[in-house]
Amino acid sequence: MRMRRKKNLDSRMELCADRVTNMQVEDRHFGADDHRQWLDFAAIFGNDNPVNLEIGCGKGGFICEIARQHPEMNFVAVEKYGNVLVTACERAAAMVLNNVWFLWGDAEYLPRFIPTGSIARLYLNFSTPFPKKRYAIHRLTHRHFLELYKGLLVPGATVEQKTDDRGLFQFSLEEFSQTGYTLQRVSLDLHADDYPNNIVTEYEQRFMDEGLPIYRVEATSPLT
Repeated sequence: MRMRRKKNLDSRMELCADRVTNMQVEDRHFGADDHRQWLDFAAIFGNDNPVNLEIGCGKGGFICEIARQHPEMNFVAVEKYGNVLVTACERAAAMVLNNVWFLWGDAEYLPRFIPTGSIARLYLNFSTPFPKKRYAIHRLTHRHFLELYKGLLVPGATVEQKTDDRGLFQFSLEEFSQTGYTLQRVSLDLHADDYPNNIVTEYEQRFMDEGLPIYRVEATSPLT
């Protein structure tokens, strides 16, 4: 089902323009690396603090909370759908978070906007599982994306994944291993393991209320 467009979306996004980069691409024929427009993080944030990235930030619950808890770090959040992104932007503005920046568009175009080797940590929280095998390439832990992340990450940086989907989790563990990432802190039931400092997302709370396990892994990128 197609998502209904939010009322006054354009005007609401205009009010968030001072914290959003639009990655929407009209010409789909050029590659992600073509016509690079790398963001100047030092200029955006006014400092040289480490930059962390969340892909698929939804309504911004996770990114805003972690940014609030860690003012010594900077955060970039990616969301494909403007209907959802506008809520995250408004939340960050209401919380007066100056260490959060948003990217609007598809993850495949991140190399066009994010400088090589600039991301200290990457978060994948409850990404769409795309359960049908023919859509596997769209999963954010498909090797296509894992290779893309290597170019964005500081060597040896960590990708954190949380999901409620066991099939996606098993797929992800295999893809991480096959593409040279080192697996750490693999959990088949995050809340039973009582993981410290876990920030509960909107989806996570829903699954917890239903008594479903949350799967989590940290995958360290190659040093070279």
